[in-house]
This record gives sequence, structure tokens and C-alpha cells, in this order.
Amino acid sequence: MTPEVLHALARFLAERGLCAGDLDVRRIGDGHSNLTYLVSDGTHRVVVRRPPPPPTPPGAHDMLREAGFLEALRHTPVPVPTVLAAAEAGEVLDVPFYVMSFTEGPVVTTETPAPLATPALRRRIGEALVDTLADLHAVDWRAAGLGERGRPDGFNARHLRRMSRLVADPDGGPPPHFAAVQSWLAAHVPAESGAAVVHNDYRIGNVILAPDGTVAAVLDWELATIGDPLFDVGYFLASVPAPDSPLTPTQAMGTAMLEEGYPTRAELAARYARRTGRDLTDLSWYTTLALWKLAVLYEYGRRRAVHGEGDPYYADARLVRSFLDAAHRAAALPVPELAEESR
Repeated sequence: MTPEVLHALARFLAERGLCAGDLDVRRIGDGHSNLTYLVSDGTHRVVVRRPPPPPTPPGAHDMLREAGFLEALRHTPVPVPTVLAAAEAGEVLDVPFYVMSFTEGPVVTTETPAPLATPALRRRIGEALVDTLADLHAVDWRAAGLGERGRPDGFNARHLRRMSRLVADPDGGPPPHFAAVQSWLAAHVPAESGAAVVHNDYRIGNVILAPDGTVAAVLDWELATIGDPLFDVGYFLASVPAPDSPLTPTQAMGTAMLEEGYPTRAELAARYARRTGRDLTDLSWYTTLALWKLAVLYEYGRRRAVHGEGDPYYADARLVRSFLDAAHRAAALPVPELAEESR
């Protein structure tokens, strides 16, 4: 943060009794979208969430919408940070942002830290991830004030169409290497399994753990909406690495789950089915959709990055290919060889 931004933020926090005096600010988190900072005055600690530097795609990085989901879920069984303050763009900074409470505990990515690094606690972590997701999908979203936050009817087909437009050619068709999976998805769209709060980025790296291996807080609600809960299940399982399988970028941020004790994908899916009673017959469609959607988003990011916009992390075309290959495997489709110019 620049000195001017830091000064404006310090004044904002001081006026609300959240921090006072000189601030220590450091970036936290493993994401490449909204930015998260731990802010401390030496006595108090809060977390600030803001969008990445402009330009941002239309409709993306809606910080106040994200804060609204946290506030709506505050009094539900889903553990979330408390929103402490928020500001519109231009009110304090040149972008909207919000401030939330700091939750103590580890975020697990590539290695489970001690003292959670035992087979029994690793299994508990995996089971807690499923149980928290089941609790989220059981929330009465209308009673929580989220009735206007999404359109659950027709969610699956509409989501597929909306994502496909991000990378469509001038005639509205998919890039050649996206076509087979997109056609398979379009031909097998299931009816929605229900309507629920959908996190849309639920994985082990987006939760903070408590000392007993349960979930202390679920983070990163920027993509949350009301939709088909099985999309969350497919995405979560797609984020879980499997032994002897190539890693997607998302799985690479959760390789701790390859350690002894963590449940397998099949065990995680079975626990969710027991907890919720939902039919997982079409689970492969949701997993394929999640992987294909990530390929679309990474391809969109790649195109922006090669033109000098957005996060340069996305410029590597191999990231897109990783998701596409995984999507083909999830749909039981042959993994194609790409032309050299598409690599």
C-alpha cells in the first residue's frame, strides 16, 4: 500500500475504534483475485479485503456483495468472520473494501502444520470440511435475507452459457480445445438438485482451522450466490488432489490432502450424501463443470495478462491446459493433443 492509502486506511480504522496509531500491513492468502491484508496496530488485528487494481471485469470483485453474504451468515451454523466496517469506492480508497474480524488458526495448503499433522486429525479436518459445506447448504437463505442474491431456477444451464461467453470466438463458438467438454456439458445438463447458498470456491485453502481440526471460519466469499448446491460439491472434490494424478493449479494449493489420514474424494462425497440425503448420480457433471469453468476463467485471465492487464500469474497457458485435461478426464472424454500454437 502507498503511504497515502495507508494514511487513509489508518484514519478510517481509528474513527471506528478498530485500530489506532501506526499500522503494520501485510498481504495474506494464496489467491489471485481479491486482495486480503492483515492489519495490526500492535494491539488489535483486523483483516481488510479489497479488489485487485483496476481495470476489473464488469460485475467482478463486488466487495460489498461479499460482505453482505458474511453478514447474512453470521448467525447461522456456518463459521464466518464478522464484518466490522465497509466503504464504497471513493469514500476512503479508490476502490470499495470491507474490514472483518481476524480469526486465529492455520490455513492448510501444501502441508498440514503441527499439532494437526496426525492421521486422526487429518481425517477430522476432511470430515469437517464436508460437514461445514453441508451446513452451508442447509441454511435458509430466504430467512437470512439472501432472497435477491441469485436466481436458482435454471442455474446449471445459465451458468454454463455465461461462462462460455467469456472465451467465445466472434461467432459465439468455443475455442477448439474447449469444444468437446463444452458440448458434453451442454448435452448432459441435469436439473438443479435444489437451491442453496453456494460458496463457489470451497476448498481446504479457503478455511481457517480450529485446534481440534474443525472449521473455525470459511473465507473468500466473492463468488457466492444462490444456486445448485452440488456445484459446490463438484468444485470441492475437483480441488482435492489424488495420488498419481496430474495436479491442477487448484489442487496444487491443497496438496496437504495427499497426506495420510485425509479422506479420499469418494469418502468425502459419501459423507456429504449421508449428511444431506442428496442424490449424487450426476456428480461427474458438476465436477467436470467446475474444472471446465476454471479453465475458462484462467483462459480469460491469460488473455488479459498477455495484453498487460490483470495478474501476470495467468499468462502461462499450461495452467489452462491443466484444467482442460482434468475436465476431459472427469467427463471420460479423450484428452486431446493441442496444436503447437495453442500451447
